Amino acid sequence: MINYSLPNTADKWDDLSAQKGNLSELELFCALCGGVHLTADHWKFMAEDMPKDPVEMIDDLIKMGVYKPDIFKMADAVNAADLRKALLLKVAGKGNPKRERLVLELAKQAGGIENAFAAAFGPKAGEFFGDAIHYSQFSRRRFLKNLAIGAALVTLANCAPNQQSQEQAVDTTDNPPGVDNLEKKDLKIGFIPITCATPIIMSEPLGFYSKYGFKAKVVKMPSWGAVRDSAIAGELDAYHMLAPMPIAMTLGLGSASFGVKLASIENINGQAITVANRYKGQVKGPEDFKGFTIGVPFPYSMHNLLLRYYLATGGIDPDRDVKIRPIPPPDSIAQLVAGDIDAYLMPDPFNQRAVFEDAGFIHKLTKELWEGHPCCAFAASDAWIEENPNTFRALNKAIIEAAGYARNPANRPEIAQAISARAFLNQPVEVVEAVLTGNFEDGQGNTRNIPDRIDFDPYPWQSFANWISSQLLRWDLQGDGKVKQVISEGKYDEVGQKIFLTDLARELAEEVGQAPPDDVYRIETLAFDIFDPTKPQEYVDQQIKKYGV
Repeated sequence: MINYSLPNTADKWDDLSAQKGNLSELELFCALCGGVHLTADHWKFMAEDMPKDPVEMIDDLIKMGVYKPDIFKMADAVNAADLRKALLLKVAGKGNPKRERLVLELAKQAGGIENAFAAAFGPKAGEFFGDAIHYSQFSRRRFLKNLAIGAALVTLANCAPNQQSQEQAVDTTDNPPGVDNLEKKDLKIGFIPITCATPIIMSEPLGFYSKYGFKAKVVKMPSWGAVRDSAIAGELDAYHMLAPMPIAMTLGLGSASFGVKLASIENINGQAITVANRYKGQVKGPEDFKGFTIGVPFPYSMHNLLLRYYLATGGIDPDRDVKIRPIPPPDSIAQLVAGDIDAYLMPDPFNQRAVFEDAGFIHKLTKELWEGHPCCAFAASDAWIEENPNTFRALNKAIIEAAGYARNPANRPEIAQAISARAFLNQPVEVVEAVLTGNFEDGQGNTRNIPDRIDFDPYPWQSFANWISSQLLRWDLQGDGKVKQVISEGKYDEVGQKIFLTDLARELAEEVGQAPPDDVYRIETLAFDIFDPTKPQEYVDQQIKKYGV
């Protein structure tokens, strides 16, 4: 707990005043630490008559001028949780990254930053920060005061010989932590022009990359095969990938083995099965797809795995009773109209665009097959991460923050405007907005309102990895049995933990003020069964027994 009483502090100040002369200027020698910062009233921080309640203390802090006016600029972007965490790390971490990691781990064991902060600084401080987190219940003036208190506390934590001045000690919106030690600042990030890539795309026009010190350029790619090949060739720094791709590439499924890490999830839900208008009234369930040619964006995709999952429940063997054809998403509508395919399970906006062009109708949203399923991800190669650890961390943090921004429905019209441009999705704004807001026509005469038609939760559950691995094993997409060699019973967790960076994603999400879960596995509820990630092989065996494939 902070001890506000420091005997003889005033005497020390008087002695120093006598030695240094007139100490009435704003930045002066500190009697406590010998550094040069704050004002001649700095010693009063520790006076016995200092208010113990931080809210009451604010007027004294204002009078003492312990912060610069620029601190108020933080109100728009920095919340009290950030300040609380910064203070705890400054005091206990002492600028040592290893110590800071230990502090965060201990805070987790204590039940979170709030509990750890209360233990370190007393219940009054915890109460203050609890108020500030919910500042929307209070006036803006109260919130600004709370920010000022937090800034002052951070300054106190920094009181040590030869410390930087207060302005440098407090992070600002323009200079978040970690932007000065980036190994690389000019980045190329590959993406496919679909709404699944929203956090990656929007981070360029809406400034999330520049906030973290990058001159990042998102590079439009023609297909997932091109993303994979460019990744292997080292032509990109990081990539928008389908969630199964890092697993497949690392294990050498569909390509030579190439180590890739799934850093965070870009979107959940957000796909649909779209059928050509010529089949209106004829397709009611999975059994009605027999004989169809169906497009998916890539063999190692959630689209292919979810399509196979759905078809099998209707007695359809995906490898015998239909033809599943990989098609770049931008080509899907043209092939639907030309009759080259009869239906597709694709990412948006191409399902909604088919309705817009009167080419097809939405048969089923994938959220109806698996509520909250992963689709796309932010990924980077093992080699690139090793060469650029600070850059990777900051880049992932920027994208996680963007995903949190996109998760708020109130922000989605703005995002639709930003990402619909020719350089990005190159789609009508009304089509993209229909997808992001969930207010849409389904092509069957229905106006639907499904706000989470697509959603954005960056947390990479390990249960996602286990389900993907179970289906790669179930379908043996290469047909050579290799998948059984690399994903066998007992290795599901090993594969997922090697490739999905769940712990890092949680840490970064907490740093930007999000509230990710503590668990890494969860039971997944799908439309036709329940997936227990602790029993993936049993799940596969039950599927095959029930449906014959």
